[in-house]
Amino acid sequence: MYLRPLSTLCSDVSLRRVMPEAASRLGSHPVCSSYLKLKMSMSRRFAQNFTWHEIHEVYDLAGSARNLAGQGDIEPTATVCTVAAPLAAKNTLIAMRWGLVPAWWSKSLGDLPPTFNVHARRLTEPIFLSAFKRNRCIIPASGYFEWKTVPPETKEPFYISAVDGGVLSIAGVWDEWNDIDTGDIVLSCSMIITSANEFMRPVHNRMPALLKEKDFEPWLSGAAGAEVLRPAEEDYLRMSRVSSCLSRGGGADDPTLITALAK
Repeated sequence: MYLRPLSTLCSDVSLRRVMPEAASRLGSHPVCSSYLKLKMSMSRRFAQNFTWHEIHEVYDLAGSARNLAGQGDIEPTATVCTVAAPLAAKNTLIAMRWGLVPAWWSKSLGDLPPTFNVHARRLTEPIFLSAFKRNRCIIPASGYFEWKTVPPETKEPFYISAVDGGVLSIAGVWDEWNDIDTGDIVLSCSMIITSANEFMRPVHNRMPALLKEKDFEPWLSGAAGAEVLRPAEEDYLRMSRVSSCLSRGGGADDPTLITALAK
């Protein structure tokens, strides 16, 4: 499986200097069989269209200003921008693979089950537990996509974003894995989801766990637990029907995908 380079999309800091090599723990944990049976259909696509200035102020990021490549339709296994504080350092913008690979994973990436998101109640399962305990992150998003099923079998895409147009701060976990095929160090993450609020429920029964500003530091440091992974307040989000072209995928840099359709 080919991985896009992780060292240039978000951070000007070499990933090999952000974190030391992972300890050799491969193969030491079984993958939870109940997780393998779980269909992870929610939040498969999202957008990251923001400037360094916009997210620097939100997360008090370390480092100098840089140009960020916008992505309008991100799919699992793509490289995404995350905010983390490795080794209790300052908040840093780091590029990661979207789809967690636990440090102990002893097989190839092709054998990994879908790990791009995880429900808050499943964070204690083996495939996520170590990351939940040690490695927290925030996945900034301009918005995310969801599909509403319309009888008999039509799926209509919607784009969900903040009412004020600000950046959504999605709770996440991350880990560092030594690729057994290439020897490369791979940083990867999962997006945490929770039950939908009343606003989202007509479209889907789950939604990303959106952190409030007061929860950023406790979440990243590990001081806060699952109690901050709650549905968003009812007046926080807005929703727009968007083009059905979105369903075909492959439109990561097409800004027209999030243009609301005329009613």
